[in-house]
Amino acid sequence: MIPFFPKQIANKGPLLYLASLTIVSMVFVKYAIPWYFMLMGLVEVLLFFMLVPKYSKVWLSLSPDKYEKKVFWTAFALRFAWVVFSYYFYTNQTGQPFEFDAADSHGYHGEATWLALEPWSRVFDYLFRSRSGYSDSGYCLYLTLVYKLFGSNIIVPRFFKAIYSALTCVLLYKLTVRLLGEKVARMAGVMAMLMPNLIIYCGLHLKETEMLFLSVAFLERADYLLRAKKISILNVLIPLFLAGSLFLFRTVLGAVAFFSLITALMFSPSRKVKKGRKVFVFLWVVLAVLVLAGGAIMNEVEELWVNRSRNQELKRTEQTIRGNQWAKYATGTVMAPMSFVLPFSSMVNTDQRNQLVLHGGNYVRNFMGAFAFIALFSALFVKKNWRDFALIGSFAIGYIGAVSLSGFANSERFLLPGLPCLIIFWAYGISVLNAKSFRFVKIWYWVVPVMEIAWSVFKIGSRGLL
Repeated sequence: MIPFFPKQIANKGPLLYLASLTIVSMVFVKYAIPWYFMLMGLVEVLLFFMLVPKYSKVWLSLSPDKYEKKVFWTAFALRFAWVVFSYYFYTNQTGQPFEFDAADSHGYHGEATWLALEPWSRVFDYLFRSRSGYSDSGYCLYLTLVYKLFGSNIIVPRFFKAIYSALTCVLLYKLTVRLLGEKVARMAGVMAMLMPNLIIYCGLHLKETEMLFLSVAFLERADYLLRAKKISILNVLIPLFLAGSLFLFRTVLGAVAFFSLITALMFSPSRKVKKGRKVFVFLWVVLAVLVLAGGAIMNEVEELWVNRSRNQELKRTEQTIRGNQWAKYATGTVMAPMSFVLPFSSMVNTDQRNQLVLHGGNYVRNFMGAFAFIALFSALFVKKNWRDFALIGSFAIGYIGAVSLSGFANSERFLLPGLPCLIIFWAYGISVLNAKSFRFVKIWYWVVPVMEIAWSVFKIGSRGLL
């Protein structure tokens, strides 16, 4: 087993990034991205590929408690630094401390600012009675609470986001320890700590950071429930509550959480989860689903499922009308096989500046996708320990699959909730590397630049700019 990210592989990451960016910028010189986005992307790539090999190796000798503290405080420091920097960066670029072309974040801030001055009865009436769906109500409720306590100060919720995101890294480590062992877990914790996308979202007034925290907390507590020596009502209620809370952030995510828990109950190996416990927890899950089934949440789930094909078609039509002429070809059938490496990195300037801020992090996802494939292949055909991945695998594949069929298959924001599970796959894929799978990695070195260049051609060509 390889217990850390080898420098031999990691060093290729920045080199291939620079090669891809250089080729794209020379071929599409008219649409080359501004220098400061290039610098931002390079910092994101170097942060991950230079520091993950270092810390995944150096921190192996630490005790679990010291490791958790290192991960939390380093993750928090990076995220808080970005919160402060992005506040002034966005203010300088847009005139306000919100991202480029801010829409949802403006809406969340505006609603919470208004509701913070209203009595709680009015807040609950607005969020849970007057709305047709609940998929944004949880974040608005949370933001309203923060504003009631601390005033409608933009920086305060983002400070809390830095804390939640740092805790997410620790929870991911705890989950992976039980799933795959200490060495793989330490690699996964460091990768989450240094993952650019997880850092960047702490500086945005969006719900993704809190949603990721709840998702990973659910997975960690669900896994704990399945393995704990003694079972208690509290141990059962906590993961069910966390899964239910996800419906108030994104409906599909809540549905996938319950699906993953049921899948884990069915397929987790008996040596880790006793049969009697499976039956007991399954009955509680069924009870929770029946409670939800009579309300607006399950109506929302049913509506999404019934209209899934129509929603995808409408999304593609909308993109085509806006000038993205090739969007109609990006169907779920085409995008689903690529879901473990998506979204592609945007290295051309098509006036999608938020994607340019994130393009370095998306490149990391593209490069590291090789290890997700290696992990899946190993779990299914080599070690055949796929049952150990029942919980996180069904969560990641279920969610990413749903997004692939929704018309948002390359949307970084919609794919983000699957990232923590993918990070675990990356770490496991590295740990099981051998001579045969390393040959695949060396082929992947050629695939990555082709992906980035092809995606740039697609973005330019689909807008009729070639």
